[in-house]
Amino acid sequence: MGRSWLWRPVAAALLLLAPVVARACDTPVSACEDESTGALQLVGGDAPVTVMVSAGEDRGVLHAVSDLRGDIASVGGAQPVSATYLPNKAASAVMVGTIGRSAWLDRLARSGKLDLSGLKGQWEGYVEQVVDSPAPGIDRALVIAGSDRRGTIYGVYDISAKIGVSPWNWWADVPPRHHDALWLTPGRVADHPTVKYRGIFLNDEEPALGTWVRSHFGGFNHKFYQKLYPLILRLKGNFLWPAMWGKSLWDDDPLSAPLANEYGVVLGTSHHEPMGRSQIEWARYGSGPWDYTTNARRLNEFWRKGMERRDGNETLVTVGMRGDGDKPMTQGTATKLLERIVGDQRAIIADTTGKPAADTPQVWALYKEVQDYYDQGMRVPDDVTLLFSDDNWGNIRRLPEPGKTRPGGYGVYYHFDYVGGPRNYKWIDTNAITRVWQQMEMAHAYGADRLWIVNVGDLKPMEYPISFFLDMAWNPDAMTPGAMERYPDRWAAQQFGPDHAQQIGALIARYGALASRRKPELIDASTYGLSEWASVVKDWNDLEARARKAEAALPADMHDAYYELVLHRIAAMANLHRLYYAVARNHRAARDGDAAAAKRYAEEARKAFAEDKAIRHVYEDRIADGKWTGMMAQTHIGYTSWNDPSQDIMPDLWTPEDSKAAANPKSGSDVVASFLPVSGDMRSGHGFTWRTIPKFDWEGAAVIASPVTGNAIEHPGGDTPSISHDFSVDSAGPVTVRVRTAPGLDVRGRGEHRYAVSIDGGAPRIVNLLDGEDEASWGRAVADNARFAETRFDLARAGKHMVHIWLVDPQVVFEKVSIRR
Repeated sequence: MGRSWLWRPVAAALLLLAPVVARACDTPVSACEDESTGALQLVGGDAPVTVMVSAGEDRGVLHAVSDLRGDIASVGGAQPVSATYLPNKAASAVMVGTIGRSAWLDRLARSGKLDLSGLKGQWEGYVEQVVDSPAPGIDRALVIAGSDRRGTIYGVYDISAKIGVSPWNWWADVPPRHHDALWLTPGRVADHPTVKYRGIFLNDEEPALGTWVRSHFGGFNHKFYQKLYPLILRLKGNFLWPAMWGKSLWDDDPLSAPLANEYGVVLGTSHHEPMGRSQIEWARYGSGPWDYTTNARRLNEFWRKGMERRDGNETLVTVGMRGDGDKPMTQGTATKLLERIVGDQRAIIADTTGKPAADTPQVWALYKEVQDYYDQGMRVPDDVTLLFSDDNWGNIRRLPEPGKTRPGGYGVYYHFDYVGGPRNYKWIDTNAITRVWQQMEMAHAYGADRLWIVNVGDLKPMEYPISFFLDMAWNPDAMTPGAMERYPDRWAAQQFGPDHAQQIGALIARYGALASRRKPELIDASTYGLSEWASVVKDWNDLEARARKAEAALPADMHDAYYELVLHRIAAMANLHRLYYAVARNHRAARDGDAAAAKRYAEEARKAFAEDKAIRHVYEDRIADGKWTGMMAQTHIGYTSWNDPSQDIMPDLWTPEDSKAAANPKSGSDVVASFLPVSGDMRSGHGFTWRTIPKFDWEGAAVIASPVTGNAIEHPGGDTPSISHDFSVDSAGPVTVRVRTAPGLDVRGRGEHRYAVSIDGGAPRIVNLLDGEDEASWGRAVADNARFAETRFDLARAGKHMVHIWLVDPQVVFEKVSIRR
């Protein structure tokens, strides 16, 4: 979508998160505790504010306005006056309307009092403007005008966020912050999204979310979704793939789908559930095999019913086909067959809607082997959105050719949670937003802006990365590296207020860096050597101590939210690392024949294993009056294969008599020097500049080239971009240059993810990080959350030397360089 300076005059100031009762109050339509010239009093006046919306407005708008009234009351204590017509008299009012549904909006615009320029025809656009004397008897009003129903809804919920009501108010027990008085500064704000469809996928929802939902609502029914739909909209999302493990939103409760349409949430079905039918529905109603070569007629009948029951609901229809149960189709399936399937599905869409198929939004998910069909030349009509995917571990596999457009556009299916190899990761949030930013910024640069959807597992405890993903989707251009670095503080301010924002934001950012180092399901006693274990555990212990200190400074009414959003994940992960460190020390003591030490460390491990259950008990039974029963039911200790163990398993503990004590500890090579690329001499050129991604991992900043869409430098050296650093050795002989990068993939589809390395002005040697890539090497990369490559050099002399890392492919993210002997 195009944008002009007229349309987003304050986009940079907004920085994606609504200001939370700004202290400076120097931006338009900001919530402030002090009066200023031309400001509108929203809370604390002589009479409650009047909130007006026409009775004929869309029901989703009416729901949002009802929420706004409740939010104002929760912040200020007084219930706003509700009106469906222009009141005869009001000192201050909030007037809500959608273009085409509100005559008074048109009148205000014609009078010149309300500026709706650029709004008409925009997808989900809105304007917020403080207007003097908008109608007889009204002294001053905040006018919220939307280009369509969701635009109006976003404008309404934006005000809720500004006055101090978090989108996670219900879902994470974040209390609204009380104010005796609140004023909205004068001026105008206009905004609209860049990514058209922005959504979440509830997936892998057993046992945690499923247990909680059945306990709280009796099942995944409309009562559950009635809580979920407003959350999506408050986060400025608009799209949902619903929970699907043995469930069907459409079939389980006939009220759930119409309710989504009523609220304004676009429904779809996941990457492997075509034509609006859930996987479980084939088990319930299907006949014969899930095989189009032998059972096309019954499959088409099944899909037709999925389209017929849409009944005018706003949906994004998944087309194509995978094997039953999200498995590959028959090995060797021809692309021509899948093209035929899509063609037949589009005929059903046209027949059931009475319109050309192109008039119904559709998406084809290029997930796993389906991308192979695309690579082999399969194509679908240009109006269908092509949804590229990551590798289930946060590394995007393929993106469109930069600058190549199509009517249906492109999107990305991303993962915060996954069931599959090399291990399931479902228990806890391990997603650093720095990595999410780098991948999605690249997707945006390549033109994937029609649909961003992320697999969020159980929803909780993914609150923070969900917020970031949807905020970035709203306006990727505004999420600069600086905005991304400030995001933890701004998000913390939204949940806990500005007084605690910096301290808690630092905790959130550090947690993401430490937690993303390795998924907890992939950790055991042998993950690190003992010295590294000591360092890792110290990092976690320090973070937990800081988190508990921050909790003590918070008001009591914030403790539940703080535990859910910050402390639980830190305490749980710190304890898990202490558990495995104790097991590692037990093993070492057993190998050394020290029975007393082996016994002592075994007892430490048992205490940590018991503490893991105690931490879960606090989350499920003590905070929020036991509201979150079952939400931490996911097993996470004792994995021996890719799949979950049936229960958490205490790791094996050894005694000196144990035969296992014969195993040898890890050993490593000597490190001569190591440095982060950001500390080197970064030289740009040939159209590229180096960019720093702050706090990218547990050790610090990473470096990437810009533009990420630029052509590879096939002949590095001379004045091409490089990063250099001095090092010294005590003697001549061989050294190895070890480069650690993020575990990215080649989004261009060439199998190349390269850099080059040289020492002392020698010829650069090109290294392809994907050379010989197979399932095993990929598994190691995602398990380590890094790729490592080593290049050997023979040094002719002792003393000082210089290593150069040269840019080849601009998609490579450089994390660390070490020189080893």
